[in-house]
Amino acid sequence: MSVFKTKLFQDWQKKEGIADKSLCAAVDEMSRGLIDATLGGGLVKKRIARPGAGKSSGYRTLLATNKNDKWFFVYGFAKNERDNIENQEMLALKRLAAVLLGMDATAINQLLADKELKEMCKNEK
Repeated sequence: MSVFKTKLFQDWQKKEGIADKSLCAAVDEMSRGLIDATLGGGLVKKRIARPGAGKSSGYRTLLATNKNDKWFFVYGFAKNERDNIENQEMLALKRLAAVLLGMDATAINQLLADKELKEMCKNEK
């Protein structure tokens, strides 16, 4: 299983102080079927708890995934900042999901080299 985060997501994650370990645990849960919402077009939603708090007041993350071997964190937001994303944002994220999920290893490796993607969870258990 390969887990990645986009540069945009990584910048947001760093600002919010979310540990990679929390994201890897979320992917582990989702790989066992614990997905909060399937949004269509290869996009899913997963809640992430704030440190010292629960998931209900935490973060919402959106991932592009084939629910098998590719997981891409593409967007995140704090629940207290907004309730949901707009339709236009959803369409753009679904287009991004289609691109990411359609990439072969060469394209992924190029994005990794360009630092547009970062792989994670390789050593997390």
